[in-house]
Amino acid sequence: MNKPVTIKDIAKKFKCSPSTVSRALNNHPSINEDTRRNLQEYAQKVGYQRNQVSLSLLNKKSANVGVIVPTINNYYESAIIEGIDAVLQNMGYTLNICVTNEQYLLEAEYVEKLLSNRVEGIFLSVSQETYDSGHYEHLEQVVKRGLPLIYIDREYEGFATGSVTIDDYDGAFAAVEHLIQTGRKRIAHLRGPNGMALAEQRFRGYIECLKKHNLDIDESLIITTNFKVESAIEPTQSLLDLPEAPDAIFGVNDQVAIGAMKVIRSRGLKVPENIAIAGFDDSPISAYIYPSLTSVARPGRRIGMEAARIFEASQKDTGETTVTTLVLPSELIIRESSC
Repeated sequence: MNKPVTIKDIAKKFKCSPSTVSRALNNHPSINEDTRRNLQEYAQKVGYQRNQVSLSLLNKKSANVGVIVPTINNYYESAIIEGIDAVLQNMGYTLNICVTNEQYLLEAEYVEKLLSNRVEGIFLSVSQETYDSGHYEHLEQVVKRGLPLIYIDREYEGFATGSVTIDDYDGAFAAVEHLIQTGRKRIAHLRGPNGMALAEQRFRGYIECLKKHNLDIDESLIITTNFKVESAIEPTQSLLDLPEAPDAIFGVNDQVAIGAMKVIRSRGLKVPENIAIAGFDDSPISAYIYPSLTSVARPGRRIGMEAARIFEASQKDTGETTVTTLVLPSELIIRESSC
């Protein structure tokens, strides 16, 4: 296997110093035009590539950022990543994407690796196990390095840094109020993991809406799931086995709502005639399943773009340290599953 061509190799060929070659390849005005053109053409001919690691050490810039997410299986996370890339690609940045599968140890390991690779910032959607464990030492390491740490979608309450989220409370409130307005009174909630900020906000929206409309808060109608479709199967079966089954179910996300819908239909019941369903995320499939799913839309791509703009602003040396937090509005999309 041939060794990569270096600046020293080119300098030897042209009997000049490596610094002359370097300046010529960077279009330095001190090198005359003919020399620059000859060196650049030869470098292209032999396949010379710049050593980005050496350049980053020299310039103290790596042009790399880290993006840590729990999964890339869902459209929503992919949309966030696309939003970040849409802004930072034009600035010459490369995204290093890491997937934690909701594991704290993986999240901490990825943070360490990204720091060792000299990324200039980290975008983080916090894993479930990080919430459960209560550990945030790995996050402190990012801040101690003076690097931007920006939460995307999921934030870690109590550890303040830049963030872009949506109004989960308002979205949940709107979904439950819609179900009430269609005449439902026993509204169950397949809630997200305890302690996770967005799940807690959606749960609070559910509770506050019931209170506003003077409906009883029945603990038997509230069951904890996670964000995966299969986590809704047993909880929904339990709800349907109650002496008085719910007439509506609000899922913490679309996956959970779709899982609930499958169980309901397997019991010979109809959606929405017997039980209405609403989810959260407005994933692309929601509009195409039968019946189409009422859901709360979250602007994933915009979250990524706004987070990238926070990072961009942090790179400008203003002499001030600010923590920017944005809460974007959510929107209820009403479809066949609820009316």
